[in-house]
Amino acid sequence: MRPVHIVLAVLVTAVWGVNFTVVEVGLGHFPPLLFSALRFLVAALPAVFFVGRPKVGWKWLVAVGLVLGVAKFGLLFTGMNEGMPAGLSSLVLQIQAVFTAVVAMVALGERPGRTRLLGMLVALAGIAVAAVGEGASGPLLGFALTVAAAACWGVSNVLTRKAAPPDALNFMVWVSTVPILPLIGLSLLFEGPGRDAAALRSFDWSGAGALVYVAWGSTVFGFGAWGYLLRHHPASSVAPFSLLVPVFGMSSAALFLGEPVSPLRWCAAVLLVGGVALTSLPRIPGFLTRRAARPDAPAPPSAAPAAPPRPDTTASRTPSTASRPA
Repeated sequence: MRPVHIVLAVLVTAVWGVNFTVVEVGLGHFPPLLFSALRFLVAALPAVFFVGRPKVGWKWLVAVGLVLGVAKFGLLFTGMNEGMPAGLSSLVLQIQAVFTAVVAMVALGERPGRTRLLGMLVALAGIAVAAVGEGASGPLLGFALTVAAAACWGVSNVLTRKAAPPDALNFMVWVSTVPILPLIGLSLLFEGPGRDAAALRSFDWSGAGALVYVAWGSTVFGFGAWGYLLRHHPASSVAPFSLLVPVFGMSSAALFLGEPVSPLRWCAAVLLVGGVALTSLPRIPGFLTRRAARPDAPAPPSAAPAAPPRPDTTASRTPSTASRPA
């Protein structure tokens, strides 16, 4: 990768990592479901008038919009509103790589190799360590909702792979139009019109800044820049940068919100990030393994050029799925 592209990749992961801290600020101004609805509203408008017509079928836009926009972000924002720390949220969401592999195995018939299975077990061990830490000092409900959000993210990753959008920004902007009304309806039902109205009446510069950041910074800029990198480089070169997201997430939460980072949480971070990295390693064909064992074997024929990577939508990317964070 060119140095300017490396800088851009690090910048995007920093924007996505800090996004969790900004979400925490936004939740101080809005109920979680209303905040999520406003996030997609601001992300979709006016961008939807500039990105052109949808480049995939509406069935995929609706499916991803409901699973990613309504379920994943609704659960995540509600979990953080229930007390899940911003830094830990940025870390725990990385378990979506494991959920993606499991869903792909069931729905697409993909069979992970031994290395990926080992990575899944290591990542799950990291989640267990984090759960022990939260059980001793934090809200288990918020933790459980965040894990459920990661599971929804895994489902949306597989749906996005099936949709195969040729333009990540176009896809995400149109996906953002889907969750707005369902989230507003859920907010009115569960959070109440009085609470929503009070939040909108007290709208101030701090709330506006948080809303603009998560909508235009994390969503429009983040997805657009990440899609640009994926169009110019293999996914295997770009996606590993996503492991910086929890680093920026936990660091910014400690710096701006004063969140402590306990030794147990660092242990969970090492296990989870290491497991995700293993899960994301490309499979090595069996014949290459056999050839490595037999130096006298003839060289394999040159492989055909790889198909261009297909970006997906999510909120923090992981190396195996190139997905996005909150």
